[in-house]
Amino acid sequence: MCGEAKAKLAVPPMLMFHRIITINIHAGHSSIGLIEAGLHIKEDLCYLDCHFINDPVMPGCLGLDAMWQLVGFFLGWDGNPGKGRALGVAEVKFTGEVTQDITLAKYVIHMKKIMKKGETSVGLADGMLLADNKEIYKAKNLKVGLFKGGQ
Repeated sequence: MCGEAKAKLAVPPMLMFHRIITINIHAGHSSIGLIEAGLHIKEDLCYLDCHFINDPVMPGCLGLDAMWQLVGFFLGWDGNPGKGRALGVAEVKFTGEVTQDITLAKYVIHMKKIMKKGETSVGLADGMLLADNKEIYKAKNLKVGLFKGGQ
């Protein structure tokens, strides 16, 4: 994609994944989109040591932010223009942590709905974070908007 419709991502250190594993507009629980991405956990990740002293753990809010980043990326990849902004989430559940013992954090996002009104598009999705293939975060109704202009 080129120009305004180009899918945009955060930049390090706020980019919360190293690679996109899968992106498919016809997959997912609602068959309107699936995106999967991975973050290789390494000891030098800046946020592991600064969240809690002598207790290296990734802040849960960064895992949630990764899910919002992926919903926004999917919207741009699907051809929707604009600047992405997280708009909310209905429910978040944490049942584990991303620590230095984890090798791979994998995000799985199932798009549920894409709404368009004028030059604005909004995506609604459910997501999860798997730590070495064990589900540890779950988010329902992640909401991200893409806005053109000064928004």
